[in-house]
Amino acid sequence: MLTLPPEAALPHELTTATAGPPITVPRPAPIANRWITDGFPATTEGALGWLTDFNETALRGGDPATYLRAYGESALPHAPAPQGSGLYALLTSFRDRAGIRPGELKPGLTVTYDVTQGLIKGTADAGRFAVVCTLGQLTFDYQGQTTSMGIGDCQALRWTGTAWRIAPGSRAAYATCAWPGSIESVTAGYRPLSRDGAR
Repeated sequence: MLTLPPEAALPHELTTATAGPPITVPRPAPIANRWITDGFPATTEGALGWLTDFNETALRGGDPATYLRAYGESALPHAPAPQGSGLYALLTSFRDRAGIRPGELKPGLTVTYDVTQGLIKGTADAGRFAVVCTLGQLTFDYQGQTTSMGIGDCQALRWTGTAWRIAPGSRAAYATCAWPGSIESVTAGYRPLSRDGAR
């Protein structure tokens, strides 16, 4: 993945250029009692849709403990340890700086991750293995102070026959982080996501 300076992830001018047409992310089939949505199809677009839902759910609230729970429920045996994830490191660093322990509820703290772009890096095993990436706006709002940045995440995913899961084996290369819609995001190969129906 492309390496960019840290300031590329901060809010700045958008571009009309694109790295290609939008990627249409399918709507999942409804499955009851699932925290992380399943029901995405066995396609690369389905894999990207699943990772989008996983990351938006796991990062909501900005708690490393929530991320660990989501990862634990979504990883196959022998998948890379979640503690090596860039997203986990980012959440842990934020909580440390703010003096908030993992798992601690903090009134007035709002953290959201809104995915707007994605990247399909490649597939193998007749499409049952895919490396996909999300790029979105991660926003921390705490005690009246708001910080936003563009954060990417790449995961190697395995189709189990019924659902996408984080694959065993080597960790995918860390994603390029850029402000969504910026020229840097385009240079990194991220394309806009078009969601097939509201979710």
